[in-house]
Amino acid sequence: MPSTAIRHLSYSPATREMRVTFTSGRRYAYAQVPPEVHAAFSTAQSRGAFFNYRVRDRFACRELERSNADRQRQRRA
Repeated sequence: MPSTAIRHLSYSPATREMRVTFTSGRRYAYAQVPPEVHAAFSTAQSRGAFFNYRVRDRFACRELERSNADRQRQRRA
């Protein structure tokens, strides 16, 4: 389902790392995310609400560098 807050979501079962790209272009990697949390996030009716209640402040995270496409989009805005 499209989200006004979350642009992209990916998950690596091998490392249990979930990567979230926000509509602002900021990207974060969340560590030790159980597969069932990722699955529920992927199918949530409101990804933004799910993120706030089930992901934010519950998993260790680090900010990732923005992609070139995100940097170019930001310059045009």
